[in-house]
Parts: sequence; structure tokens; C-alpha cells
Amino acid sequence: MGQPAERESGERDSGRAAQPELPPGQRLQRGWPVTHYGPVPKFRPERWEFRVFGATADNEKHCWTHEEFAALPYTTVLADLHCVTKFSMLGAEWGGIPARTILQIAPPAPAVTHVMVWAEYGFSSNLRLADFASARTIFATHKDGELLTAEHGFPLRLVVPHLYAWKGPKWVRGVEYMTADRRGFWEERGYHNVGDPWREQRYSYQEEPGEGPEL
Repeated sequence: MGQPAERESGERDSGRAAQPELPPGQRLQRGWPVTHYGPVPKFRPERWEFRVFGATADNEKHCWTHEEFAALPYTTVLADLHCVTKFSMLGAEWGGIPARTILQIAPPAPAVTHVMVWAEYGFSSNLRLADFASARTIFATHKDGELLTAEHGFPLRLVVPHLYAWKGPKWVRGVEYMTADRRGFWEERGYHNVGDPWREQRYSYQEEPGEGPEL
């Protein structure tokens, strides 16, 4: 099944000095290129809302204003970012709210197996619940101690370190709990439903039985 989900810094002990290890087909990137589909949305704090909805344990929708969401417990995660366009950025410090915090304060129903992460302009990305619940999945507001820029997802982007970066959308606005899998924006357009970079799961034609719903 490839490398473990809780992989730390992407380094292998060579016996002499630790050397960066990249997933297959990736190249080391210095700096952080801007990659996204569509325009950069304008942030309006008075209108911003984060929602958790769908198959919640209490059958209720949970909402936070920007001020309320920013007040949730903050943590940092040291993690790599692997883009499906074949660049990898190693050892970034992401600061924000762990996905597990959201699962704790707005728990899913027992039957939930997947989540859909929703972002501005109706963009979406589906995740297995286990991937979303990883200790290192984080709703990031900062990178390396600095607020994210608008181009990189301010005020909120999801980072799922053990999957390709497209599985963590920029400009996130909410999470839908689902009792069955459903493809997100890029997954409907030919990208792999899981997106494990260590298995080089880039495109839907690579999917094995059980890795995604019918296209």
C-alpha cells in the first residue's frame, strides 16, 4: 500500500546523512509555485463562514464565523507538499486547525465513510474519512509562521501531507460528511480518486477496483 500515512519529513536514513526522499516522478522544488484553477477569490470576513454539514452525528449543520474559526486551538505540522504537476516542497511548517478538531466538535454519524471538502466557487475534493482524520491533516492558515497569501489559499486551505496537494483545496469553506463516496471536482475530470503520491496515483485510469465510484 505504499508509504505510511503518518510519514514525517520525507527523509530516509542512508547510514551516513539523511537525504530527502521524493515520491516517484517528483522533483525537488525551491520556493512555492502558485497553481490553481480559476480566479483568486476576494476575502470578505463579514461574509465568510465555515460549515460542517451532511451526515453529522446530531443531524445538525455546524457553522463558524471567521473570528470563531480562527479562535479554535492552533497547532503546527511539519510536512511535505507533493503537487501532481510533479514538484515537491519539503519540510514546510503548516499552522492552523487540525482536521481532528473539527471531527471532535462536530462529529460525523457512525455511517460516514468519506468527506467532501468544499471551497470557493463550488470547488470540491473528496477524501476517505481515514485520510481526513489523519493526525497531520490540517486546515492551514499559516506557512512557516506567516499568514498564507491569497494566491496560496488565504484565509484557509486544507493540507493532507500524505496525498497529492490537489486533495487539499485552497479557500476552503466547509466539509460535508458522506455515507458513500462521491468524486470531487478534479476526480470527475480524470484525476485519481485517492491520490497517494507514493503509489503515483495521478489519474483515474490507474484506479483499481474499490478505489473510486464509477465515472
